[in-house]
Amino acid sequence: MSSLVQSVDWLAIAPPTLAAVAGLVVLVTDLFIGDTRKAVLGWMSVAGLAASTLLLLPLRDGDRATFCLTGATDTCSYVADGFTLVIQLLVLGGALLVALLSVTALKDADRELPEGEYWFLLLSSAAGAALLPASRDLATLIVALEVASLPAFALVGIKRGDKKSSEAALKFFLSSVTATAVSLMGVSFVYATTGTLYLTRIADGIQHVDGQFHTLAQAGVVLTLVGFAFKTAAVPFHFWVPDTYVGAPLPIAAYLSVVGKAVGFSGLILVTVVALPSYADVWGPALAALAALTMTVGNVGALRQRPTRAYSAVRLLAWSSVGQAGYLLVPIAAAAYSEDAQKAIGSTVAYALMYTAVNLGAFAVAAVVARRSPLNRISDYRGLYAESPLSALVLGFFLLCLAGLPPGVIGLFAKVTVFSAAVDAGLGWLAVVMAVNVVIALFYYLQWTALLFRAPEGEPGTHRAPAPLTAAIALTAVLGVVLSGAPQLVLRFSETALF
Repeated sequence: MSSLVQSVDWLAIAPPTLAAVAGLVVLVTDLFIGDTRKAVLGWMSVAGLAASTLLLLPLRDGDRATFCLTGATDTCSYVADGFTLVIQLLVLGGALLVALLSVTALKDADRELPEGEYWFLLLSSAAGAALLPASRDLATLIVALEVASLPAFALVGIKRGDKKSSEAALKFFLSSVTATAVSLMGVSFVYATTGTLYLTRIADGIQHVDGQFHTLAQAGVVLTLVGFAFKTAAVPFHFWVPDTYVGAPLPIAAYLSVVGKAVGFSGLILVTVVALPSYADVWGPALAALAALTMTVGNVGALRQRPTRAYSAVRLLAWSSVGQAGYLLVPIAAAAYSEDAQKAIGSTVAYALMYTAVNLGAFAVAAVVARRSPLNRISDYRGLYAESPLSALVLGFFLLCLAGLPPGVIGLFAKVTVFSAAVDAGLGWLAVVMAVNVVIALFYYLQWTALLFRAPEGEPGTHRAPAPLTAAIALTAVLGVVLSGAPQLVLRFSETALF
């Protein structure tokens, strides 16, 4: 009789496990230290996320899998392959940069934010986000999605006595729970028609569904995608984004814009390309339409932001992130029509890596400006070059990367890669929509960039960045410059995102 006990590959699961353990250590430590020593919790969290990221290095040698079915080593719940490692690097690296932003934000908040709870929630969410790309069955996928999401709800509303923060958290929570419920119904339909939750077995089983269950299977496919479309902020599931970003602490807005998207896109890729390739005729057109709608609505929303409106800089970044989500959806949609789906997915991963570095960098500079101008209006950035030349140059570089203009070569390279994926898949109309949206985005990115170098309206102030903020800005700037000098590194790296 074969044993039903599954062996565990501890090295394979080490990155998300260490992030989770670090969260528990921080929570327990918070009970035993005084208010004057709470800052140590932040540095413990930074160290935990850095160690989790470094644990990805031993996993580069080859694919590893664990929690496999007894007697079926090719059917596993957790797989650490190239795709998993790239997304985990994006998630844990992004969370590490957010932690650096948070160290300063919590210090400036002067105990208005509960530090122990903040760091525990951030590490817990990062652990769930790192688990998701390794998940290879729908149950683990949904659990990882919720472990990443539930702490994020609390982080958005963690500002004590702030009505704006509470309203943002409530809106984020209700819309996310609704999307998850719809997605769970889709998972139940898929399970009912295939009899399995493992992605590879679903891919085989769904091709042989009885004719009478064909409609049920199609409904299951569409409903399952809804939850992940919400996490990616795809239109029409985007309405929570602007208010949530404004209401949340600025580092958490940065976290949602990058790590939250990575969670949604990795789940979307696993469900479509791995589990449901035979239903490409269902999810392909749906994602193509979502991509066109998302990039258009996002860019038009960003274009409509008034520079003097309170929090207009954060709102512009929020709407910009919606537009960027549309670009990220293009290669996933192209995978449905392409003979080489893996290459198309590599384009999404390459774009996500670029977006993570430059968007977190833009939020880091916004955090510096917010220390002097809490309302964070776009007009507050006028004359930034006279006050802080380095911050202005770095932010200008990040905005040009997002726009896809030199010297932000990495942004141009990423957009060309996505554009090529659409053309190669025969989605010419989607490539045209993308080209139009890139032109729209140029206007508001260049408008903001030009404002940085205009003469200030009053006497120039000073923008001093504490060491953690300076480190975050420096890391993202160096990464952006290096990749702009050698953009082929991104594509070569993303080519490891193969299943």
